[in-house]
Amino acid sequence: MSLHISLRELEVFVAVAELDTVTRAADRVALTQSAASQALCKLEQGLGAQLFDRVGRRLLLNEHGRLLLPRARALLDAAADVQGLFDGDALALRVGASTTIANYLLPPLLAAFRRDWPRARLELEVANTRDIVEAVAAFRVDFGLIEGPCHHPELLASPWRQDELIVFAAAGHPLAGRKVAAAELAQAEWILREAGSGTREEVERVLLPHLSRLAISMELGHSEAIKHAVAAGLGVSCLSRHVIADLLAAGAVAAVDADLPPLTRTLYRVQHRDKSASRGMAAFGGHLQ
Repeated sequence: MSLHISLRELEVFVAVAELDTVTRAADRVALTQSAASQALCKLEQGLGAQLFDRVGRRLLLNEHGRLLLPRARALLDAAADVQGLFDGDALALRVGASTTIANYLLPPLLAAFRRDWPRARLELEVANTRDIVEAVAAFRVDFGLIEGPCHHPELLASPWRQDELIVFAAAGHPLAGRKVAAAELAQAEWILREAGSGTREEVERVLLPHLSRLAISMELGHSEAIKHAVAAGLGVSCLSRHVIADLLAAGAVAAVDADLPPLTRTLYRVQHRDKSASRGMAAFGGHLQ
């Protein structure tokens, strides 16, 4: 069976899919606009399918293009890994991580990886759990580290580590410094992450069985903003101990002594079912243990 597509054609296709125009895609892959157009045309002819809808000067992925895109990325990644076999320690790795993991857990792991592989090319995409799952599904990253369970049918999720969650309030808040009943906590003004955040999903999972409801007064898109809002006395929240460790140590916030069991969540590593383990993934995996 003869092949009718090339890696170069796939490289042009991915660039056009991400940048919407052949002109910008040509600049990325170091081709003339004419050569990039020809490569895209040859790819569509080889596949016997049109991959884009032409809207003015823009090229927008159609159903065929959306089907091909993650597989094209996977093939390009595999080709890069083959070439890397002969580049010594020049590894390449793209990691996706939800915000709490990226800000508080990953930095020492990335530093250790860099010490072991100083020539490695490392990219980190930071977003909420929902967006990291989408990035892994689309092969934009090699694997992801997320704060909640993964329900995507094309991804494999494995437990990575346990994380302690703390209900906390400002040191001067009426709920601080005394035993608090669950009913009082349910009536407090809560500050939580936005919908789609792994932290939000896990906080509701561990708290709602014990509290009749959460009276949410504010939703913020970053844990740093939440902990400082709580420290300012605007409400109570529940975040990873890693996030609030500095404010706990400084006495700006205090753990709420509520009638609740220990609150923990599982952090997960997610990878696409069709993603082959690259050298970079294997090398970084040792630091995740």
